[in-house]
Amino acid sequence: MTPLNLGKLGFGGAGIGNLYRAIPDGEALATVLAAWDAGIRYFDTAPHYGLGLSEQRLGAVLRDKPRDDFVISTKVGRLLEPNAAGGQDPEGFDVPATTRRVWDFSEAGIRRSIEDSLDRLGLTHMDIAYLHDADVHDLRAGIDQGLPALEKLRSEGVVKAIGVGLNSAEAALECVEAAHLDLVMLAGRFTLLEQPKVPLLERCMERRTGVVNVGVYNSGLLARSDVPDDAHYNYDQAPPPVLERARRLAATCRDFGVELPTAALQFPLRHPAVVNVTAGATSPEQVAANAARMEEPVPEELWGALEAVGRD
Repeated sequence: MTPLNLGKLGFGGAGIGNLYRAIPDGEALATVLAAWDAGIRYFDTAPHYGLGLSEQRLGAVLRDKPRDDFVISTKVGRLLEPNAAGGQDPEGFDVPATTRRVWDFSEAGIRRSIEDSLDRLGLTHMDIAYLHDADVHDLRAGIDQGLPALEKLRSEGVVKAIGVGLNSAEAALECVEAAHLDLVMLAGRFTLLEQPKVPLLERCMERRTGVVNVGVYNSGLLARSDVPDDAHYNYDQAPPPVLERARRLAATCRDFGVELPTAALQFPLRHPAVVNVTAGATSPEQVAANAARMEEPVPEELWGALEAVGRD
């Protein structure tokens, strides 16, 4: 596993890239600073997040911090090219589309992506590079081109650690088998709601590949103690059976004096393959809540009760 110390809780940068809604610069920078003040020292971002806006905002705070005191990761696989057509970003970020995303898993493209990210961040070196979303674009090209390129960059010292950032556990397992990865960033596939048996996690332990777990609130479904009727799951309206299961989890948590989001945040770390849980935030208050929840005591008996609900 990577020798980098990520800590239990990381900061995910999609929200400060204006995911779904615009956030003023001041609020975004205050959110990053709140993460720092809460003791978070692992920060994740990507060119995809707000067409580089997330990287710019993270860098505005982190470039003034001692470089050896934090770990930063970005993602490769999409280059940002000038976009004469303009308009608004079509991929869910509330930003002007002055650039457009171009897929590129080649070694040259990955090298340029890291250099461009460092320029936006205002930093001299990157700690971790993840191949981003190969499962939704071209997994074969990602494995055949992208992963060897990342291994080469790691051997040259351009980055300290490499990995993949994917939504599919099955695709991530293929990548783990194909390359010597330090990390897998797995989104939404190992959560309190579903508690699946994920073969990827066992294989990561065998290969000494750490798992950074993200999407632990299942698109917000587990982010509140009381699950509302309009809650989302997998970025869509949660169907009635899923709402019912989430409410049973919430009720079980209340029986033990624990809030549902606290259990959801801490659950993945019970698996030895998971080295970090990274959560996004769009306000200092959200950062503070996540940091507090990660440190709250949870009775051991609760986990057994929640596992029983998850099996139903």
